[in-house]
Amino acid sequence: MSTEESDWKAGLTAPKADERYKTEDVTQTKGREFEDFFLKRELLMGIFEKGFEKPSPIQEEAIPIILQNRNVLARAKNGTGKTAAYIIPCLEKTDTSKPEIQVLMLIPTRELALQTSAIVKEVGKHMNLQCMVTTGGTSLKDDIMRLYQPVHIIVATPGRILDLASKDVAKLGNCKTIIMDEADKLLSPEFQPVLEQLIGMCNEAHQICMFSATFPVTVKSFCQQFVPNPYSINLMDELTLRGISQFYAYVLERQKVHCLNTLFTQLEINQSIIFCNSVNRVELLAKKITELGFSCFYIHAKMQQSNRNRVFHEFRNGATRHLVTSDLFTRGIDIQSVNCVINFDFPKNSETYLHRIGRSGRFGHLGLAVNLITAEDKGNLRRIEQELGTEIKPIPSVIDRSLYVG
Repeated sequence: MSTEESDWKAGLTAPKADERYKTEDVTQTKGREFEDFFLKRELLMGIFEKGFEKPSPIQEEAIPIILQNRNVLARAKNGTGKTAAYIIPCLEKTDTSKPEIQVLMLIPTRELALQTSAIVKEVGKHMNLQCMVTTGGTSLKDDIMRLYQPVHIIVATPGRILDLASKDVAKLGNCKTIIMDEADKLLSPEFQPVLEQLIGMCNEAHQICMFSATFPVTVKSFCQQFVPNPYSINLMDELTLRGISQFYAYVLERQKVHCLNTLFTQLEINQSIIFCNSVNRVELLAKKITELGFSCFYIHAKMQQSNRNRVFHEFRNGATRHLVTSDLFTRGIDIQSVNCVINFDFPKNSETYLHRIGRSGRFGHLGLAVNLITAEDKGNLRRIEQELGTEIKPIPSVIDRSLYVG
């Protein structure tokens, strides 16, 4: 490995950045400390060992309210500490002396479920707490065997946990805390009937805490029926895309690969995620990038789960700089070393755009989003700018490194 490569990989393990280069959505706090929430000593040990120093704004707002067993409707930008905002109070409320499922964390994708359960285990490692992750695409028999042992917290995709609960293997009758992360995705037509069944299987005296960056009409109607009197947290009024510099380049379709090559050569990319609008284009583009001489992985929903897991973990550990993906990867994937997102294919709607570029600029770090725009995309570009109240600027000949290298 070259000196440059080893220096780069070493940098991935040290995501702490100078506070001057962080954005207000993680620095503009009320000055609280984790000790102010009167958490168990064992939990505080896990929080600090994980590297969390002070609560971010979403954590300051959500932790005390969830500890009061209230329903919560929380809207915050991806990458601002949203996951820990619900994990920490859930760990605090869990009684490890009771061998029963007390918390159900519902997650829309397998990758995000695995990532979330890993954080639960890391933060709760001194608590003698049992957390299980269960998702589709893995052995149902193994999950059934695991549930013969005590489990306090389950992190799950909806279909798999409904399967286990319907068989009365996962007993949810004593589960009083239901977390819905990426709630807008969970409430898509395919998931909503499953969620309604799961809620009915939990303890009647449950609380529901919903987290998302966007709350469409489906979420509001669901709340009216299933989440009475939620405490509303909204940190998104002006912070939606703060810290991410957005540019577009008008190109012909046949010029896109050449343009990408130029970006790779001229930008100081720590790690990048490149989005395509179809599975076929993901694989074709990854092949092209490799032919250009750049290290590159790809991931999409039609890959075997074991391969997806391997690619995700290797990318997270810095085995390659570039990852080509479909929209599978837009939900909650938290890799702080990603400082550049490239929309090789421009998305069709503002919600997808928001989630895609939110992969850059994690936890207040600066990030860059570059959009390759064809004539067909011009209308979508202007509409997305209007809907998100943001400006996507023409790409300059040289992009100021201070915009995305912190």
